[in-house]
Amino acid sequence: MSNTADPSRILEIGFGFLSSKVLLTATKLEVFTILGVGLGSAVENRSMTGAELGAALDFHPRGIYDFFDCLVALGFLYREGSGTSGRYRNTEATAQFLDKNQPGYMGGILEMSNDRFFKFWNDLEPALKTGKPQNETNHGQKPLFETLYADPALLEQYVNGISSFSRGHSQAFAAKFDFSNYQTLCDVGGSAGLLCELVAKQHPHIQCLTFDLPPLELIAKKAIARAGLTDRIRVISGDFFNEALPKADVITMGLILHDWNLEKKKHLIRLAYEALSEHGAFIAIENIIDDDRRENTFGLMSSLTILLETGDGFDFTGADFWNWCQEAGFKRYEVLHLVGPCSAAIAYK
Repeated sequence: MSNTADPSRILEIGFGFLSSKVLLTATKLEVFTILGVGLGSAVENRSMTGAELGAALDFHPRGIYDFFDCLVALGFLYREGSGTSGRYRNTEATAQFLDKNQPGYMGGILEMSNDRFFKFWNDLEPALKTGKPQNETNHGQKPLFETLYADPALLEQYVNGISSFSRGHSQAFAAKFDFSNYQTLCDVGGSAGLLCELVAKQHPHIQCLTFDLPPLELIAKKAIARAGLTDRIRVISGDFFNEALPKADVITMGLILHDWNLEKKKHLIRLAYEALSEHGAFIAIENIIDDDRRENTFGLMSSLTILLETGDGFDFTGADFWNWCQEAGFKRYEVLHLVGPCSAAIAYK
């Protein structure tokens, strides 16, 4: 056997949970927000010594330099100088995406990963053995959404976190999809109405509907009012497993289909087909797995996360999506890459 193989990749992935936990902890503790300087300001104007940053975070002295220098080594902080006089500041990416005061903040999903997904992934083995979810219900607690729907403030915090994660691919969709032949859009599972907000701003001729369960209605209306778009976006409450979808030229589902088993996926696709106008388009915005299942690692790991959360939900390839859509009666499809691992799978009626 050859002795030239390199084990570094094995070690990098095997210990990958260490670097993940460093970033998740820094996000939850608001390291990058503390180093920020307010909405729209230049991050270069704010730097702190390890002692200053550690004091702001109420750190014990033992971990200060190991933790902050680890963030430097991982590429999430810059450091000017060294030792106790070294000064830490955000990188361009952490300033834009991990400072809570910036509009592009996407740390909400990392906070959720820290508080929920990180511990659930420790139970990947029993999930693979049993096919059953390994979330709160596996530990005698109430399901996440049952808890959220009972607490409006907690639900709004959760929805805002998801919206921060979705902003990038929703903005890319609004910019890349050709809306010129359409007049109306319905976003199914629209949560706080972010996708409708971004489409309405970019395409003044489009009238939008955001459709979700009743507990989301007030949150969506507040967000739409803040955006000044109440005349362009309607909020409709309903349950897509028990009623028809609103009629529209374009129907979108962002990170919705992957939550459900195959039977329910096909049900939602049929509902979309029935609600679309002639020549309308149904669009699933997901971490679409490449057809050969070799490249979109994030999409594959997202599918394992859905296993841990739901048991029978799963992510899918573009070819899978097209097979289901053909069964429903759609005539043509394409996959439009949006950003990172996320794409829009589009079926035309």
